[in-house]
Amino acid sequence: MNFLDSLDERYRLILCDIWGCVHDGVHLYPGAAERLQQWRGEGRTVVLITNAPRTAEAVEQQLGRMGLPRDAWDGIATSGEAGISALKELGKPVGFLGTAADRTILEARQVEITEAEDFTDLACTGLEEQRPNADQYAQQLADWGARGVLMHCLNPDRLVIRGGVPEACAGAIADVYEALGGRVAWYGKPHKAIYEHALHLAGDPAPAAVLAIGDGLHTDVLGAARMGFDCVFVTGGIHAGEPFPPDFGRQNGLKDWQPVAVVDSLG
Repeated sequence: MNFLDSLDERYRLILCDIWGCVHDGVHLYPGAAERLQQWRGEGRTVVLITNAPRTAEAVEQQLGRMGLPRDAWDGIATSGEAGISALKELGKPVGFLGTAADRTILEARQVEITEAEDFTDLACTGLEEQRPNADQYAQQLADWGARGVLMHCLNPDRLVIRGGVPEACAGAIADVYEALGGRVAWYGKPHKAIYEHALHLAGDPAPAAVLAIGDGLHTDVLGAARMGFDCVFVTGGIHAGEPFPPDFGRQNGLKDWQPVAVVDSLG
């Protein structure tokens, strides 16, 4: 029997990653929707938690287009929501790096984006369509770093697999920027703010009642461990079937921490 078939009653909140667990960026994974529906049918709360640099509404619309039934989840927590809130609190225009679609979403939420080059803060949602590799931004990043620009990284993921094809994310750009001496404010997993938002959506249960599920070792798994949540590591996503690293806990200052289960998929 799969660990996911019969969860302990103490898990009242399931925090489930989306990309790499529920879909591959193009299609839903077989059995994923049914698994989420099963847990909700058992009376558990399911919150989808994602490093998407967009609003919860935009993610909901994307999931609907992919065919995920609305009764498969209770709430959606995104890194984009956390980042948008911080950008709006700045009270001034910001620079922007990402896709045209993401820019439209930010502007619809009253984030003011400037075309001038005198900004002190920059919203980074990912790479531009015409420049898909992080090394294509080296000179631009160096210039921003020299000016002391603070980059707000709305997606800490470094890489996702879209329909089987690797695709760099905002985290890859932010890594390069930090390596050049630039300053980065990170939003999303493994950072605390997105988890606090997700818990609040579910009525603020105790950590012992939470089960986190994810495929990203340095986002989903590390974030869950730091928050004190039990975690299921899904190997069929970004790590493409690799086993859980035996030294993961020691490498991240977590002693002998291990996930409660390792599975190929939700199905």
